[in-house]
Amino acid sequence: MKTHETIGAAIRAAKARGEPALVGYLTAGFPSRDGFRQHLQAIADAADVVEIGVPFTDPMADGVTVQRASHAALAQGVTLRWILEQLESMPRGKTPLLLMSYLNPLLALGSDALASAAVRAGIAGFIVPDLPFDESAELRAALGSRDIALVQMVTPVTRPQRLEQICAGSQGFVYAVTMTGTTGKSVAVPPEVTRYLDAVRARSPVPVCAGFGIRGREQLELLRDHVDGVVIGSALVEVLERGEDPGRWLRELRSR
Repeated sequence: MKTHETIGAAIRAAKARGEPALVGYLTAGFPSRDGFRQHLQAIADAADVVEIGVPFTDPMADGVTVQRASHAALAQGVTLRWILEQLESMPRGKTPLLLMSYLNPLLALGSDALASAAVRAGIAGFIVPDLPFDESAELRAALGSRDIALVQMVTPVTRPQRLEQICAGSQGFVYAVTMTGTTGKSVAVPPEVTRYLDAVRARSPVPVCAGFGIRGREQLELLRDHVDGVVIGSALVEVLERGEDPGRWLRELRSR
């Protein structure tokens, strides 16, 4: 199986067991740089896919929780290069790893150097919230040459023709943002949200994962028939902030 295909395979395998796949997010180096390996392992053991956030000074798609985590990690000297070096030195696990990064840190490293480093680090895919699909050809080509996915994002206001284009171009999964605005708010999952998610799934050749505001079991139940997976972001960052075990929290989320 190709590297980028491991993402979709892991999501589909979880969905086949009757539950949406869990994509667990952590900001690299939060709450402590020294705890990164331990926290990553705990989440990887409980989630189906792990999304590792690269801290950035202006995380425009993120709410206050992830902003706070990002600033704390930056204050400890966490950088994209440091993250890649840490991952390269760690044993490879079975859970696919993605990097979520804004574009500037990736540009600073350069597309080809980034792709080569990502291979060494065992990265299966990237999510770049501020990279429009129309401007992603260079990065998509560099990553694709190393068999690394570039996950695309859609929102409730993405127009049908645009939705078709983005779904066709996404790899690994389609990240279906559940609301306009930033991360961290709780999603009530009204009928218009589930209709939107159904429309995304109908157009997507790869799994669809809902993200932004997924915080508990009630939302998983409401979303289970409309998506293949969910991204648990701010809620999991808050678990780490409280000093709790993120792996245990994720396992309890599945069993509630």
